[in-house]
Amino acid sequence: MSAPSRAPGLHTTSMGESGPLVVFCHGLFGQGKNWTRIGKALAGDHRVLLVDMPDHGRSAWSEEFDYLAAADQVAELFSADDPVALVGHSMGGKIAMLVALRHPVLVERLCVVDVAPVAYHHASEFAGYIEAMRGLDLDALERRSDADAALEDAVPNPVVRGFLLQNLRHHDGTWAWQLNLEVLGRDLERLGSWPEDRLPSGATYDGPVLWVAGENSDYVTDEYAAAMDRWFPKNRRVTIKDAGHWVHSEQPDVFGEVLKRFLP
Repeated sequence: MSAPSRAPGLHTTSMGESGPLVVFCHGLFGQGKNWTRIGKALAGDHRVLLVDMPDHGRSAWSEEFDYLAAADQVAELFSADDPVALVGHSMGGKIAMLVALRHPVLVERLCVVDVAPVAYHHASEFAGYIEAMRGLDLDALERRSDADAALEDAVPNPVVRGFLLQNLRHHDGTWAWQLNLEVLGRDLERLGSWPEDRLPSGATYDGPVLWVAGENSDYVTDEYAAAMDRWFPKNRRVTIKDAGHWVHSEQPDVFGEVLKRFLP
């Protein structure tokens, strides 16, 4: 599968004209625009940057997924003269954590959303999504609803299905996935990992860190607290009720208020 036409590097969307810079990193299968509602709510008092992660959205595709390489790509967007408040969810949370650990002068503060600096083992669920998307006959599609119907058996949850289908793009009469499904599928185990063995011994980020977890999610639990405290000693934790892993989309108003209180 060839990549849709895209510029090299990371695609970004800007909002707001003044105030501290807040940067958002989305999770697996997402896009920067997933943060649009939260970004608009902040744009009156902040400059906001929504970033498509590598192999997602309109950003460039890579030959392999690598967390450290992704973090360094994101870091290239910033300057030590204008350090950022960095917000990351799930995969984007791991990338954001690594930006803070590898380039601390660029990050004024960090908000990590429903993920911890540990390895997870959720690959089978995500592998099923990727297999279903790759198995879709794009040449046979006439409209987006055809794709929705074709994915229904493999992805019965309509919310998840709609989320995945945001990545299906129609351009010049053809359909294409914006996701680099080949690389993401092959490197799923790496996506679930945490590259501890590639970080300097004793590395920490000593700026303020807000951890936001969903009450109904198992991505941030007490068993991960030691790892969180080890890498990010100045963290505090907030759990949002009636929310699962996609905290910011399930409870956007509550999440937005929590984030506003943390931001400069």
